[in-house]
Amino acid sequence: MKSKFLLSAKITLVLVYLVIVAGAAVRMTGSGMGCPDWPKCFGYYIPPSDIAELTWSPGREFEEGQVIIKDETLLVAVDDFKSGSSFDAGHWRKYTKHDYAIFNPKHTWIEYINRLAGALAGLAMLVMAALSFGFWRKDKTITLLSWLAVFLIGFQGWLGAKVVYSVLNPVKITMHMVVALGIVALLLYIIRRVRGAAENVIFDGKFTTLISVALALSLIQIVLGTQVRQFVDEQVKVLGD
Repeated sequence: MKSKFLLSAKITLVLVYLVIVAGAAVRMTGSGMGCPDWPKCFGYYIPPSDIAELTWSPGREFEEGQVIIKDETLLVAVDDFKSGSSFDAGHWRKYTKHDYAIFNPKHTWIEYINRLAGALAGLAMLVMAALSFGFWRKDKTITLLSWLAVFLIGFQGWLGAKVVYSVLNPVKITMHMVVALGIVALLLYIIRRVRGAAENVIFDGKFTTLISVALALSLIQIVLGTQVRQFVDEQVKVLGD
């Protein structure tokens, strides 16, 4: 049981790292609004790759929840129907979470891959949490922390939705990053606890304090970095490319 749990925890940790890397790619490429809705992407489980898929046309089958872009506005189908020769507004409602209605296929797929990585990490974490029940009698803390990790990954998904709905609010982006780092720290602690503290290891108090200060400063630097990037993006919008 211990070896299976450790393997599961390590796989989960690697997947969380991949999610962070994918998130960085989203941020660097400006793909955060590649999918303007959540958890689907333009109303699809597999996102569109061509603007034609998001454009109204006569004689086309539409499904409830499907999204189109019309007059620079996101519209959501309210039922399943086949379009006639002219546009019927009765089959559509305006998307109300925000007014961002730009389609960029590259951005869409980068964001979609990020979401897929997050979903895989979540599934791996559920497996890890299920295996943690094997430690319930010996060390309940491992089980409790494992399920805390599941809660945090769920919270992270919810927070990701809020980031999209806010059209990339910088405070929410920062929170999103901090929670991801918290999940990494929690997984590392779980793995260390399952392995058990090494014997004959002497922990120097001063060194521990130094490490704690370094970690705190690193976290502050990361938070400030997200704010600086947001400031740069805003200046680019104001001054132009």
